[in-house]
Amino acid sequence: MPLRSPYEAALGERLHELHPTLRRYFTAIPEGYVGFGEGVFAEFGTPRRWLWPLLRAFETRGVIVATHARSARFRIVNRTEPTGGHAGHATAVRVIELPGGAWRMVDSAALVRDGVVVDRLGTPRTVAAVFDVEVRDGGLALTSRKIGIALGRLRVRVPSLLAPTVRLSEHYDEVSGLQRVELTIDAPIIGRVYGYLGHFSYGIVREKPDHDRPEPKAAS
Repeated sequence: MPLRSPYEAALGERLHELHPTLRRYFTAIPEGYVGFGEGVFAEFGTPRRWLWPLLRAFETRGVIVATHARSARFRIVNRTEPTGGHAGHATAVRVIELPGGAWRMVDSAALVRDGVVVDRLGTPRTVAAVFDVEVRDGGLALTSRKIGIALGRLRVRVPSLLAPTVRLSEHYDEVSGLQRVELTIDAPIIGRVYGYLGHFSYGIVREKPDHDRPEPKAAS
């Protein structure tokens, strides 16, 4: 059986409900190739500066960054890593050009079961979020159902009453010809604590040694 990405395995027959461009984005990438995209985040981070000291514990691990930026250029490199099963891991490296310098965000998604994936963020893996996977109006929508944190030997599942809700949506804009992405993180009582909104161009290309270099290229 051909290797599948965790997203196409989770969606099953619903994969065909995705826009063709998103179908290419969320299906498995052949060995020797990467998914490569460049774009701009219209907004990235959080303007709530009182949260920044709390976020810095996760910043150097490539999970979340203490900043608020507009018109931040970024690049993304996606791969499908074989696992020995019928669904591989979907790994992504994003390099965002922020006022304080380039920042690298890393995550790896794996299949849990039909309609559900787990995304592990950071180097080393620091945050794990279990997501429901849905197709909405030709786009992909992820909504978190539980979140866990690992810091050193400490492993904590965030209680449901305290856990933030993470929502990620990806869709294709026919007018601009670009893929659009939006992530929001909302905490109980506090409300919106983090997020980003942006657009990018994307294609499957042969892998090159410089795809993961620290500094992003200018977006096209």
